[in-house]
Amino acid sequence: MKAYLALEDGLFFEGEGFGAQGETFGEVVFNTSLTGYQEILTDPSYKGQIVAMTYPHIGNYGINAEDEESDRPWVEGFIVKELSPVVSNYRSAESLHDYLKRHGKIAIQGIDTRKLVKHLRDHGAKKGVLSTIDGDAKRLVEKAQKSSSIVGVDLIKEVTCKKSYSLDEALLKGFEWGSAPSKAKKKIIAIDCGIKRNILRKFNQHDFSVTVVPASASAAEILNHKPDGLFLSNGPGDPDAVPYVVETVRNLIGKVPIFGICFGHQMLGLALGGTTSKLKFGHRGGNHPVMDLKTQKIEITSQNHGFVVDLDSLDQSQVEITHVNLNDKTLEGMRHKKHPIFSVQYHPENSPGPHDSDYLFQRFREMIG
Repeated sequence: MKAYLALEDGLFFEGEGFGAQGETFGEVVFNTSLTGYQEILTDPSYKGQIVAMTYPHIGNYGINAEDEESDRPWVEGFIVKELSPVVSNYRSAESLHDYLKRHGKIAIQGIDTRKLVKHLRDHGAKKGVLSTIDGDAKRLVEKAQKSSSIVGVDLIKEVTCKKSYSLDEALLKGFEWGSAPSKAKKKIIAIDCGIKRNILRKFNQHDFSVTVVPASASAAEILNHKPDGLFLSNGPGDPDAVPYVVETVRNLIGKVPIFGICFGHQMLGLALGGTTSKLKFGHRGGNHPVMDLKTQKIEITSQNHGFVVDLDSLDQSQVEITHVNLNDKTLEGMRHKKHPIFSVQYHPENSPGPHDSDYLFQRFREMIG
């Protein structure tokens, strides 16, 4: 079947559809990871976005339950250069086409993804529409222009858990979670703004007992758990659209050790008096170089974010800048000079991506004591 992609600024592609049929809207972005398409599809941080993969050959190792970062794909649509006609991996349970079709997700192949990605790099991420039912270029461009932006929209309420659950309950699902933790566990609360399963795996490996709470949980509700620490998770969309999470974090500063990743880093930045802004085309992929300013070491990191904490907006008499992106010098990490608090913009849980930043989970464990 034919499929069509149109951007709000008039760029139009015709290709071949796979997965589900229909029409879908979202912010069109790209990811430079060579592998890990299943983790990308199921990362709740991609809610609201149509994702294009820069690696040209996608789907060759199929889909399996163990590699999912949540219980469903969250992307609004998927774009690849070529869908592999062969699925070859002993862990594969179904093809990418069948998986997307089962979940009602529309995808397109056979378009010039290099042209698309270059356009997004030059002109920034754009609103777009992906359709298998309408091939009229002018009409599709107009639909893209009229579609909703992710700016100012609270996407967290759509991806957060409905009620609290413990890591032990998550373990009962039977996934491969790594080595069993010791009995000397530290109890932490994780605010779920779209938390990934591999983050839970990492906490399990580093001897944490975790209770995951909805993003709507108040500071008082969190403190009632008497946690040893607080984790602020990744998540989709505009950090300025969720002031209730920022207020919760602000009320917990100085009362409990805090560690934040990605969206959680942004929540912390806002709670500490900083501001955030939207990047031109975001950072998405598994090869972003970040410098640890203390050690001068370079980490190759996994990233997925379209917004950033403005470095100059933070009170650096209170907040120390710990990591910066070597591509564009944006803020990648910070810590509080008085309170046991630190955060990073990138994804140290490496799913998908390199393992250079795994030490941050141990740092949180040592900070709690």
